[in-house]
Amino acid sequence: MASAGARLARLYISCSGVILRRSLSHAGMDDMGISTSRSCLEGLEFDNVALKKLPLDPSTEPGVRQVRGACFSRVQPTPLKNPKFAAVSGPALALLGLDADEVLKDPLGPEYLSGSKVMSGSEPAAHCYCGHQFGQFAGQLGDGAACYLGEVKNPTGRWEIQVKGAGLTPYSRQADGRKVLRSSIREFLCSEAVFALGVPTTRAGSVVTSDSRVMRDINYDGHPRMERCSVVLRIAPSFIRFGSFEIFKRADEFTGRQGPSYGHDEIRTQMLDYVIETFYPEIHQNHSDRIERNTAFFREVTLRTARLVAQWQCVGFCHGVLNTDNMSILGLTLDYGPFGFMDRFDPDFICNASDTSGRYSYQAQPAICRWNLARLAEALVPDLPPDQAEQVLDEYLPLYNGFYLSNMRKKLGLLRMEEPEDEMLITELMQTMHNTGADFTNTFRSLSQISCTTQQEGEDESQAIKQAAELLLQQCASLEELKAANRPTMDPRELAMLLSMAQSNPALFQMISDRKTVARQLERLSRLKELMDTTAEQLRAKQTEDWSCWIRKYRQRLARECESGIDVTDLQKERVHVMNNNNPYVVLRNYIAQNAIEAAENGDFSEVGLLLALL
Repeated sequence: MASAGARLARLYISCSGVILRRSLSHAGMDDMGISTSRSCLEGLEFDNVALKKLPLDPSTEPGVRQVRGACFSRVQPTPLKNPKFAAVSGPALALLGLDADEVLKDPLGPEYLSGSKVMSGSEPAAHCYCGHQFGQFAGQLGDGAACYLGEVKNPTGRWEIQVKGAGLTPYSRQADGRKVLRSSIREFLCSEAVFALGVPTTRAGSVVTSDSRVMRDINYDGHPRMERCSVVLRIAPSFIRFGSFEIFKRADEFTGRQGPSYGHDEIRTQMLDYVIETFYPEIHQNHSDRIERNTAFFREVTLRTARLVAQWQCVGFCHGVLNTDNMSILGLTLDYGPFGFMDRFDPDFICNASDTSGRYSYQAQPAICRWNLARLAEALVPDLPPDQAEQVLDEYLPLYNGFYLSNMRKKLGLLRMEEPEDEMLITELMQTMHNTGADFTNTFRSLSQISCTTQQEGEDESQAIKQAAELLLQQCASLEELKAANRPTMDPRELAMLLSMAQSNPALFQMISDRKTVARQLERLSRLKELMDTTAEQLRAKQTEDWSCWIRKYRQRLARECESGIDVTDLQKERVHVMNNNNPYVVLRNYIAQNAIEAAENGDFSEVGLLLALL
């Protein structure tokens, strides 16, 4: 079995361009262990425009500090002990003009791609930014573990490369600037998986692990253990984010904190010019008036953000920490922390254990992204007048709805026409999935098996609906699974106390909780009580009824796709092709990632490579 598994892994790897860590102790070396060739990484041509165009911190003082009047600080990455590759992504490295096989055979590869050794032309630096975290302005944040190595320009574009986990920076706050293998593998896998889903994202070129170790309390239960220091190579045109413009913020009226570069308005204008000229050149060329140019820029950022979050919603992806410092100015998925892909559909799905209020839940993501855009607009005043920004923000929701509906029509195979009723059909699908505890990814993948006409030759409509319902019932939760999913996450005594407080002392209640959180807990409690009075047979009958009702409407809608005299066979083929391209067969579920992490922590990196190839 082991050899068969190894052959399967090699097959997937050869097909995908993903390369696993292999036994390379003598690769590129002679019998004496002396390097026989120049490192392929030394051929990278750096053109570090950001450091030329934006102010650098003149201080070289070590340690954590407030950085004023600068966008970057020079840093020196901390070398790892015995660095070695855990995995690399061939397609991501190709953006830099690198061949994954050559990188793996390069004896200096793990050192260069972990920051342990600095490449010629590289200028290690850390970026200064601020952010609103969970709705509150947090003041200076910055690259506490990430390190800018420089920018590489080649025929594929200009790419900034970062190493995450390379040691202390002025922005490390109370942390040590290190990342461990489990978090590095999660970011590596998800960056490449999200790209494969067609969603804009930063990329991950490699994971380097080591014999260096740090103490981490994995479960926050007072039982820390030593873990291997690891580094992810991140690739993107730029890692500038909304929070990059918040370093100029005046003292916040709620927290009292202010940006470290408050009063340096000329730097804000300088950074805005740099971003527009470098990453939005058409906008720069088409607008001679600065206000018009800046408004057009903000409109494009708004559009990209609306499109991005619509794509997240359509693949069941929850970011988990949508603070302003985790929002890309280029509309990319940025900073993979406690992310999660939904299993069973739940609009209140929360993937971040510290998000007790559900601020960053799945269904909250579109509204939170608009809130973050409003904070970006505030940070750009007076370069972006508030009245102009407000007009653009009014466009966000229609943009989001348009992108969402367009994507959902593809997922449902509605290709020939757009009907106003489609929105209700989609809403009813999501509600049925929620009521029945259906798996998000698998349900959408199954829809292509439902035929696109109400009456095929010799077909009975009721039989067709029954067969389709049986198909989707396979993805539904059992009674016990639904009970577990609907148990309140709040202790009943705490909930009772809050309900009493909401009546007797509303002001105090507002300080320690909110009505939305309590309403969500009461809804769960009500649903659980209902399930406690339900048998498994009654539940299955209700699930069958719910799905049959929706399938009937869906098939009626599909029938209208065929009314224009189109060849039904050709339409069905096209429909299945489009649906399967928009409904993934595999996503990075947490338990799948955890299996690969556990294998890697035991020294077996093949699971990481196999999983990446599948994704």
